[in-house]
Amino acid sequence: MGRRFFGFCLALLLMLAASAAFAAEVIDNFASAIQLEKSGAMTVAETITVNAEGNRINHGIFRDFPLYFTDAEGRRRSVDFDMVSVTRDGEDEPWHTESISGGIRIYAGSADVSVTPGRHRYVFTYKTNRQIRYFDDHDELYWNVTGNGWIFPIRSATATVTLPPGVTATETTFFTGPQGATGKNARVSETGAGLVFATTAPLDANEGLTFAVRMPKGSIDPPSADMESTWWLKDNRNYFIGFGGLILVFAYYLRSWLKVGRDPARGVVVPRWDAPDGISPALVNYIDNKGFSGGGWTALASTALNLAVRGYVKLEDLKNSIVIRGTGKPLGKEKFQAGEAELLRVAGGAGATLTIDKANGERVKSVGQSFRSAIEKEHRGKYYNSNIGYTTGGIALSAAALVALFVFGSLQPDTIALMLVPTAISVFVAVFVAGFMRSMHRGNSLFGKIVAIIATAVGVFVGISILAVVVLALASSLVQLHETPMLFAVGGIVLLNILYFFIMGAPTPLGARMMDGIDGLRQYLTLAEKDRMNTAGAPEMSPQHFETLLPYAVALGVEKPWSRAFETWLAAAAAGAAAAYAPTWYSGNFNSGSFSDRVGGFSSSMASTIASTIPSPPPSSSSSGFSGGGSSGGGGGGGGGGGW
Repeated sequence: MGRRFFGFCLALLLMLAASAAFAAEVIDNFASAIQLEKSGAMTVAETITVNAEGNRINHGIFRDFPLYFTDAEGRRRSVDFDMVSVTRDGEDEPWHTESISGGIRIYAGSADVSVTPGRHRYVFTYKTNRQIRYFDDHDELYWNVTGNGWIFPIRSATATVTLPPGVTATETTFFTGPQGATGKNARVSETGAGLVFATTAPLDANEGLTFAVRMPKGSIDPPSADMESTWWLKDNRNYFIGFGGLILVFAYYLRSWLKVGRDPARGVVVPRWDAPDGISPALVNYIDNKGFSGGGWTALASTALNLAVRGYVKLEDLKNSIVIRGTGKPLGKEKFQAGEAELLRVAGGAGATLTIDKANGERVKSVGQSFRSAIEKEHRGKYYNSNIGYTTGGIALSAAALVALFVFGSLQPDTIALMLVPTAISVFVAVFVAGFMRSMHRGNSLFGKIVAIIATAVGVFVGISILAVVVLALASSLVQLHETPMLFAVGGIVLLNILYFFIMGAPTPLGARMMDGIDGLRQYLTLAEKDRMNTAGAPEMSPQHFETLLPYAVALGVEKPWSRAFETWLAAAAAGAAAAYAPTWYSGNFNSGSFSDRVGGFSSSMASTIASTIPSPPPSSSSSGFSGGGSSGGGGGGGGGGGW
C-alpha cells in the first residue's frame, strides 16, 4: 500500500511538472527558410511556433531586425529591408512596425485582439539585401538566424538555406550561445531543399543560432555601379542632410544679412551739447538701446526729470517713495513728444500726482505700459529694424533641417541624445554671453560692471570645467558611433542662429544719423571740464545748462560724470555755491556726500525705484491650491500623456 501511494504521488508530481513546463511561454521551434538569389537579394520566411499563456504574449509577438552592419573600418552601413507579410496559424495577421535603436521592430497582432492561450505559429516573411560579404577569394553569407535578443527560450532552431542554381558551398560553420559565444551545439546537413543548420540543444533566452556559408568567388553578383551609388548615398545621407542644412541656413542668413542686416555707414562723431533733431530724453534712450533699456523705466525717469526741469511737474522724494506732482503750469502751444504727453496726462495738471511706491504698483505699471506704447507706436521701425521676420525664417529653416536629419537620417537615438547636449550648451553660452554684454553696457555703474565681471569669471571657470568633462564624454561616445562630424553640423546650425540673432538687426539711415548725434552728446556729457571748454561754440556751464542736459545724461546713464562737471564749475564759480544750489524741480533731501553724488545718486536711482514698485508675478510651484489661490493649470508639474 505504501509503495502504491508513493508511486501515485511521484506520477502526480511528474504530471504537474510537465504541465508547468508546457504552460511556460517559450518558442517551441524557430524555422527559417532562406532563399538566396544570384543578385545577392534574400527572401526569408521565419516560422516561429510559440506557446502563449497570456503572460507576456497577450496580443502577439514582435520581431526585432537590425538594419545596419559594421564594415571593416568599424562604420555602420545600412541594409535593405522590406516586410512582406505576417501570418498566424495560416491566416493573415495585422502587423505594424516602429523604429528602435539600430533597427526595426515588427509587431504581429492587434491591440484590440488578445490571442488565445496555447500554441500559435507565426510566419514573418521579408526581403533583404546587402547581406553578402565579398572577399578576394570567395563570397560569403554570414547570417544570424534567430538573433540573440529573444526574451523566450528556444527549444529548437533550424535554418534551411537555398543557394542560387549552380552554386555549391565550399565550407560551412555555425555557432550557438549568447552574443560573442563560439558554441557548437548544432549540426549541418545537405538535403534536396538545401543546406540545413539545426540546433542540438535548446537555446536559453538571449541565445541564438548563427551560420556562415562560403561560396566560390563570383557565385553572387557584386552590386552594380548604380546600386553602389544608391548604397553610398544611403550610408552618407546624414552628412548630406546635416551639412546640406548647415550650408542652406548659412546661405539664407548671409543673403538676409547682406540685404537688410548691414549697418549703414556711420558718420564722424563730434561732441555736441543738444539732442539730435531736438528729440526727447526718452527717445534718446530708445534709439541708443535699439529699444528700451531697464524695461523702459530709465526712459520714464528721464522724462519725469525733463518735465520737472521745464516746470510742468515737481519731484518729491519721501525716502521710500517718489511723487511726481503737477504744477499746473499752462501747456500753451508747446508741442510735447510721445511719452511726455502720456506722463503729463497722468500727473501734469494742478494737484495731479503719481506716487511711485509699492502701494501704487499696479497704477505705475499701467502708466509705464501706456508710456512705452505711445513711444513705440510712433517710432517703431523708424530708427532701427530688428528684422525679426528674417530671423524667424532662419529659425524655421534650421528647425526643418534638424527635423529632416533626425527623421530621414540614420542617426541612432543615442546619437540624437548626444546631439542635444551641445545644442543645450550652445544656447546656454549664448544666453550667458548676452547677459554679460548687457551687464557691461555703458549705462551700468562701475560696481555693476565689476560684479558682472566677477560673476562671469566664476561662471566661465565652472562652465569650462563642466564643459571639458562633457566634451570628453561626447567625443568618446561619438567617435565610437562614427558620428563626430554630425556634431559640427548640428552645432553649426545652432550657432548660426545665435550669431545672426545678434547681428541681423540694423539701424535705418535715419537711425544711424541719430546714433551719431547721440554718441556726440554722450561724448560731450562725459568730457573733462577743460576739454569741454576747448570745444568750439560750446555754451558755458550754468545751472540752467546743467539742468537742461541732466535728463539726457540720465537717459544715457552718464548722470554722475555730468553732475561732477557741474560740481567742479560751482566750486570754481563761487565759494559755497555748491551748498547753496537748490534745484527748483525737486523738493526733499539729497543723500549725504558730494553734490555730484547727491544729484547723480538721486537721478540714477529713480529708474530702480520705479521698477521696484512693480508687483512681482504670482508664485508657481510654491503656491498653494487652497486659500482661494488654486486654479486649473497651477502648481508644479503639468503636461499630459496617454497609454496603449
